[in-house]
Amino acid sequence: MSPKSPADQWRELAERELKADPKMLNRDYGNIAIEPVYLGTDPDAEIPGVEPFTRGVRATMYANRPWTIRQYAGFSTARESNSFYRQALAGGQKGLSVAFDLATHRGYDSDHPRVIGDVGKAGVAIDSVEDMKILFDQIPLDQMSVSMTMNGAVIPVLAMFIVAAEEQGVKPDQLSGTIQNDVLKEFMVRNTYIYPPEPSMRIVGDIIAWTAQHAPKFNSVSISGYHMHEAGATAVQELAYTLADGMEYVRAAMAKGLDIDAFAPRLSFFFGIGMNFFLEVAKLRAARQLWSRIMTDLGAKDPRSKMLRTHCQTSGVSLTEQDPHNNIVRTTIEALAATLGGTQSLHTNSFDEAIALPTEFSSRIARNTQLILQHESRITDVVDPLGGSYYVEALTTSLVEQASLLIDDAEVAGGMTRAVAEGTPKLEIEKAAAVRQARVDRGEDVIVGVNRYRLDTEAPLEVRDIDNARVRAEQVERLAEVRRTRDDSAVTAALDALREYAAMDEGNLLSAAVNAARARATLGEVSAAMEDIFGRYTATTRLISGVYAQSYADDPQYAELSRRIAAFKADRTRSPAIFIAKMGQDGHDRGAKIIASAFADLGFDVQIGALFETAAEVADQAGDLRVDAIGVSSLAAGHKTLVPALIDALQARGLGHIAVIVGGVIPEADYDFLHEAGVVEIFGPGTNVLEAAYAVLGQIEGKLTNK
Repeated sequence: MSPKSPADQWRELAERELKADPKMLNRDYGNIAIEPVYLGTDPDAEIPGVEPFTRGVRATMYANRPWTIRQYAGFSTARESNSFYRQALAGGQKGLSVAFDLATHRGYDSDHPRVIGDVGKAGVAIDSVEDMKILFDQIPLDQMSVSMTMNGAVIPVLAMFIVAAEEQGVKPDQLSGTIQNDVLKEFMVRNTYIYPPEPSMRIVGDIIAWTAQHAPKFNSVSISGYHMHEAGATAVQELAYTLADGMEYVRAAMAKGLDIDAFAPRLSFFFGIGMNFFLEVAKLRAARQLWSRIMTDLGAKDPRSKMLRTHCQTSGVSLTEQDPHNNIVRTTIEALAATLGGTQSLHTNSFDEAIALPTEFSSRIARNTQLILQHESRITDVVDPLGGSYYVEALTTSLVEQASLLIDDAEVAGGMTRAVAEGTPKLEIEKAAAVRQARVDRGEDVIVGVNRYRLDTEAPLEVRDIDNARVRAEQVERLAEVRRTRDDSAVTAALDALREYAAMDEGNLLSAAVNAARARATLGEVSAAMEDIFGRYTATTRLISGVYAQSYADDPQYAELSRRIAAFKADRTRSPAIFIAKMGQDGHDRGAKIIASAFADLGFDVQIGALFETAAEVADQAGDLRVDAIGVSSLAAGHKTLVPALIDALQARGLGHIAVIVGGVIPEADYDFLHEAGVVEIFGPGTNVLEAAYAVLGQIEGKLTNK
């Protein structure tokens, strides 16, 4: 018997997937005959739905069922987010993706003094099971797939979700969705970690083990390259480090005694999609090919264990504050790349997210972008429509080869847990980010409306503004009610059991946390119980150097600024000094690191503070270091609370002469407020680093002249 042709193999697979409905979608192209998939005549040609899954994890892909529209959202209180979710579901969204506020991410209750500017700002505040129940009110958790982006406080958040579902009448084995539970990338880029790497990896393993036994339809890990992408990683770095993280999680679960095929089919991935259209398409194809190979080498036998299933999100860092309606076009291009690359679900960013949280208006446009692609573009008619393109296939092969080399380097170094602890991947990503920013600043990479084709004036944009003080007051009141009405002895016993599990390195931490959540222990209490044993991790900050100096070697503007700084040093026997600060619980430090590295190359004396500092801590350090200026990096909307607190703290210490500069995601409507508070310069997204350095130096010189 002659071997089956690729087309025959594909038809058999497709028929099995379609089962009772063997018809593909109606493809009326007039007299043009359209096939659901295009295959070469080579008997070894890759087929969609067959290892190594380069062309897709299912034979029929979107021709049978389109990707899931899963918009990432959450803000303010659980009640307000619930209303937003139900409105989005009514408007065509198919799954939920929950954004938590930074206080929740970092394991703090809303009444903790370190989170005064963070509550409800960049996500929804969750302090207890009662908040979680409100968040999913009238949303049946046995029918709705729920994704939760949570890593640091993953144990209490998942425990509260499980208990909220129980009290809705939904058992764990009925739950579907995903918990991110990808802590390694937190140490590389996003920084919403709580515990050191080793106990954090234990948490990952315990969650995989618990869900494999009790919630088999729930994805226990979403291995994320998205945050690496947003931090400036190249496509090769994002691919390699993400898949190397995945290898580490698989080994952690196997170390718990789990058979690889018992849990691996529930692993999923999460990639960022940027503006290099064909490269992003190829990146998803390469990821599937690499993961199939990796899992085979790790011993997987079940084909489902070798399928890389992924969620994607269009890039936030590609969005611009300048001429922001251009972002609608950018998001559409990125969404098209994700879908032609074969994503399983997708979030499309709103055009105003370089400035603030999205409004209902901008969110509707973002959601409708996907609906238009699904219903009007006809891209869902054909499986892997770019398969066979010489360019796309060459890019896919190159990405596989180069990412494999980086993965091998991580393996030789002892695996990603060790590499992350040593800081090597973090440093390499920061170098890539600095190189990219220098290219943008020099105009070598064109950003329309930013470094070319700029508008002379821009119309004001309506943005969403969260009343942080109101939200925090509501959360504090709800916390007090929970504590007043619960059985304190039951809470104490449950938290003691959790500490015992943590200390003895036995028992399942999620199981113990579920018991604590049932007793109404708060998120902060569950996190603190484990922190008592594991400790809280503090990163070591390292700056890269030389990238800007090399990139601007022949630039006259750079040379002139360097001469001015040298003259300043000669005149005052010291360099102009700036302290780069990150206040609150926002761990995104790409902007802060780029500014610090560029200013240091120029000749500034740059000191960079630790992450997660309070206004008082920053003021104390600025006084001790005798700096001329403080540069505050703010990306999580806490600037209206934290920056005035810093200025008050400086005044109270007799340090009012220190210039305060703010950069990051700052709505223009807030500029007057910050200036009135005492801020001397504000730099939004897209600011040229050299222009910022000129302005800061001018402020320092002016302050010293008038002092």
